[in-house]
Amino acid sequence: MLKIDTHAHILPPQWPDLARKYGDDRFPVMVRSGGHHRIYKDGKFFREVWKNAFDAEYRIQEYRQHGVDVQVVSTVPVLFSYWAKPNQALELHRALNEHTAEICRNYPQHYAGIGTVPLQSPRLAIEEMERCVEQLGLQGVQIGSHCNKWNLDASELFPFFEAAADLGAAILVHPWDMMGTDTMPKYWLPWLVGMPAEQSRAACSLIFGGVLERLPSLRVAFAHGGGSFPFTIGRIEHGFKMRPDLVATDNARNPREYFSRLFFDSCVHDPQALRYLLDVVGYDRVMLGTDYPFPLGEQEPGSGIEALGLGDRDRARLFHGAALEWLGLPLSRFTRES
Repeated sequence: MLKIDTHAHILPPQWPDLARKYGDDRFPVMVRSGGHHRIYKDGKFFREVWKNAFDAEYRIQEYRQHGVDVQVVSTVPVLFSYWAKPNQALELHRALNEHTAEICRNYPQHYAGIGTVPLQSPRLAIEEMERCVEQLGLQGVQIGSHCNKWNLDASELFPFFEAAADLGAAILVHPWDMMGTDTMPKYWLPWLVGMPAEQSRAACSLIFGGVLERLPSLRVAFAHGGGSFPFTIGRIEHGFKMRPDLVATDNARNPREYFSRLFFDSCVHDPQALRYLLDVVGYDRVMLGTDYPFPLGEQEPGSGIEALGLGDRDRARLFHGAALEWLGLPLSRFTRES
């Protein structure tokens, strides 16, 4: 059965050293030394990455061991650089998108790609998204769960979402710049606590802000199973019903109704949580996603879905059907002979 991993990150082996070019250490840089590849940000060590972060052929062999056929690759959120001057960030985004497109051209049956855009400038973000889809052949773009002081319902961002709907571009929302980071310095809490909250912030903003209501053709997916959003929908819906004066100010539709419009990956790390997610959002709205190749990802891609013991129809939908619908691609894109 065809298996498409919709949440897989990739890096080029090198990218423009904008920290040196612009004298700003906030730009991430890759440092290679003694066979190690380390990312530095703010002049400090951020993360070590390995061969499977950027070697396309090595990745294919590694994820094939788990029966995965295709990865939908996107950049690592630390490279979003939404804080930067838009023209400087665009320089980085363009380089990342060209690398992603090259991977997809060289290995068309093993990779699909979604780009990245400087969301802090909606005009430049629209232009780069159009280039990603119309010139580079990517299927859409990945964005953060917010952009600086803008939540995703910000009026400044609506033209971007409108353009995505017009283009038929898939949108992947990924947590980044986690809320509460300054007050959670220990125990990796920004990743364990902040990440799920960020996804709920993003989903609620798109729903309550009326973005999804105004753009019914917009195809949006949430990484990490939608974070805490699906798992607290009861509380969110209750607030919507009991205090519409505070919650339903911009959209009078029940938030639960939007589950049929959204996509969620399966990266929730708990079979009971995955069953709950499927029960709440529907089997047609969940797709395989692993956060490959990072430690917080599913270490045996697809194992969470396989553990559910589902029938072929549901397995097919989870492993590739929903992904193809979200991406706007035909099954033949990955099943024709090389």
